[in-house]
Amino acid sequence: MGKMARQRREKAAGTIKLAHPDRSDPTEDTLLQMARERRLFEQADADPRNKTTSRSTPAANSEDEDDAADADADADADADGTGELSPTAERIMDSLLWTVSLAMLHFTLDVVVQHQYGIDIDWHAIILRALQAFAALLVLFYVLHAHPSKPAFVPRLPLRYQDPLRQLLFFTMAVTSGCYLIYITNTFGYLAVMKKAPTLGCLWVWAVIELPLGPAAASLVICAAFLWQGGYDIK
Repeated sequence: MGKMARQRREKAAGTIKLAHPDRSDPTEDTLLQMARERRLFEQADADPRNKTTSRSTPAANSEDEDDAADADADADADADGTGELSPTAERIMDSLLWTVSLAMLHFTLDVVVQHQYGIDIDWHAIILRALQAFAALLVLFYVLHAHPSKPAFVPRLPLRYQDPLRQLLFFTMAVTSGCYLIYITNTFGYLAVMKKAPTLGCLWVWAVIELPLGPAAASLVICAAFLWQGGYDIK
């Protein structure tokens, strides 16, 4: 019996014709169109009973407000989840990253200079000088480094002059600090070298990094020419 019933169902299913549903536009007016033609929506809004009902359901309104608040909170969470920083926060983080690297360079140069002259390394003094250099470099980097959030570092100066002025400043810093570092290491005593060399080395490296390739190479050529014409050597 079960087998015969299954066969009848299979035959009945086989006789049904398969076809796509009719997706053409309706030939007659829909209920929505009829309601608009008869202005039923305006009549419903003007009915005082509907207004009374809307006032008498504060729980429903509060639920809607809670849902809207939850939706706003979810949107804020999604925005926070993107991990994007504000321009000011991004500029501060960029300054901290570069300044920490330069302070580590100052620390390394300080250790190398003291080791070169055979002086007992005073770690406390070296760390203190590195922290002082970090504070000073952080302010200088934040003000002078070019950042998209604030391309102008000189107030009331047209924007087209900001970048050339910044390059001129760093070019002057690179040439001055490089030549002066070469000069003091060849003419001054070890106490003056230990005091000034780490800071001058940091400023020189930073200025060269900030410059484009052409001006950076030109500043190094000038320092090399100063080294050659003065008969100095690299110690």
